[in-house]
Amino acid sequence: MNQKLLCFAAIALLLAQPAWAGNPSRAAQKGCTWEKISDATLGLEAWVQRCDFGYRKINLFAKQNALMSQFSDGGDAEALIEVFDLAANETPEAGIKRIFAEHTQDKTLVARCVLKPYKGDPAPAGVRRFTFLPNAALQKELDKTNDPGDIPEPPCGDWGDAPDSIQYFEAQPASGARRVMFVRAGQDEPLFDEKTLRLLPPVH
Repeated sequence: MNQKLLCFAAIALLLAQPAWAGNPSRAAQKGCTWEKISDATLGLEAWVQRCDFGYRKINLFAKQNALMSQFSDGGDAEALIEVFDLAANETPEAGIKRIFAEHTQDKTLVARCVLKPYKGDPAPAGVRRFTFLPNAALQKELDKTNDPGDIPEPPCGDWGDAPDSIQYFEAQPASGARRVMFVRAGQDEPLFDEKTLRLLPPVH
């Protein structure tokens, strides 16, 4: 490969990657400060906010394959992001379908929900986001039973699309990380920077 092609390839790779290399994409909330976590076991590099509101402190930390959130005034730690390895020769889409099936207890939903591109905020360059939505037959049934004035339950379970919250699967094919993650951004602006998440290659 000649020098021009090498240069072009390098530029293309940089453009295809999310903007994780620099600073967080937004200012921290009042009472919070940004801190970068890079954890090989978790398999993720992320900007997270540590918050001290006086009456409550919020700590984000890595535990095994999850980024957790813990409130100082009680309650169990909750997983905000979970990272999963892809199997050998498994595409991100195939891996996401497998993970959804493994974590969804109602197997009728596994059969009746389909993988679709996530239609929320535009994903950063080099990032692909997905969710699970009801197939046409299931959606028709739900339309007959759902009350238009109520917020419905997630039609595809806890690992699918959430009508009252933001959550999705994310893949970063350009990174070569061979991993995907499930991101629970919640209802409000999350205490992690969803625009600069970086999946890390597995440690061998």
